[in-house]
Amino acid sequence: MSPRRSLVPRRVLLAAVVSATCALGPFTTATAAPLASVHTRPAHRTVDSAELAQGLYQSAYSARNNTLWVTSSVGFPPVTQSQLLKVDPRSLRVTAAFTPPVTDAATGAREAVYGVAVDDEHNTVWTTNTVDNSLAVYSQRTGRHLATVPGVKHPRDVVVDARRNLVWTAGLEDGSLVAFDTRTYQEKKRITVPGAAPAGLAVDTRTGTVLAADLTNSRLIVLRPTSGTPTFITVGQGAIDVALSTDGTTAYTANQAAGSMSVVDLRAGVVRQEIPTGAGSLAVATDDRTGHVYVANRGSGTTTVVDPREGTVLADLPTGTNTNHVVLHRGTAYVVDKAAAGATALDSVHRIRTTG
Repeated sequence: MSPRRSLVPRRVLLAAVVSATCALGPFTTATAAPLASVHTRPAHRTVDSAELAQGLYQSAYSARNNTLWVTSSVGFPPVTQSQLLKVDPRSLRVTAAFTPPVTDAATGAREAVYGVAVDDEHNTVWTTNTVDNSLAVYSQRTGRHLATVPGVKHPRDVVVDARRNLVWTAGLEDGSLVAFDTRTYQEKKRITVPGAAPAGLAVDTRTGTVLAADLTNSRLIVLRPTSGTPTFITVGQGAIDVALSTDGTTAYTANQAAGSMSVVDLRAGVVRQEIPTGAGSLAVATDDRTGHVYVANRGSGTTTVVDPREGTVLADLPTGTNTNHVVLHRGTAYVVDKAAAGATALDSVHRIRTTG
């Protein structure tokens, strides 16, 4: 379908995270930073949208191939409908679709894909196969399924540290942070945090530090390569995703229960401010060019653009009912939603560009 354009100034955890509903586990009580006052400033941004497929979850941009990779999976186990989509970021059209292998011939269940990250160094795509407790590796060149990497309980997100030839994921069900070799696909490191439910991940590729948003305990897990013991920073309620500033000194968490974004000083280990963004904040990404932060809000169906230095909301853009994920490349944001309703309805990708 043609893009449309608008101008604007298996468990409770499975239901909560794979379906990205707002059902959350219990939270610890902690003293949080006060909410920052919000002063919206006019901003001129263009939102281009196109329908792709049912059941969109996440996307990842490949600079090597100028391609947007998007995952889609429909329904609950057994999941029989799933695809890894190759999307042209200019036209927002699907140029190829790759179907994961069947895991159960009797039911037709497939190795359904949810989280996604690209490894441009080795020209591969990594996905989390959440309901199968595994990851998968695909060729960016051909789309061929190269490997299934088992052994992670309910992985949601995956991130690549190309400098160290590592890919990191987390077990939402057992509190594990797990690293695999991007060349051999073998497990290299595993740390388990009892009682944690790590969801969204970020990695500082300069230092090797890994950060995970602990959904159950509303905190940030910080794992430095020089230590086998993580440290913790209390953030906003229902922290589900995390992103890093360009210099790696600040982290930003999307707080699903609070509908906010926390600005975290990693050196001091404290939250400097908490900025309201919208109901059900679900994903967060940083614009390396401007330092602005984009927060995808599932409940409000918007993507909020924040200047974290000023604590200012620059724009609040409609990006489809059940906005689910956001990724940025060179100042352009790509947002996917799960707005489809009905057997033939499709979810959309939205491209946000600053026009002035």
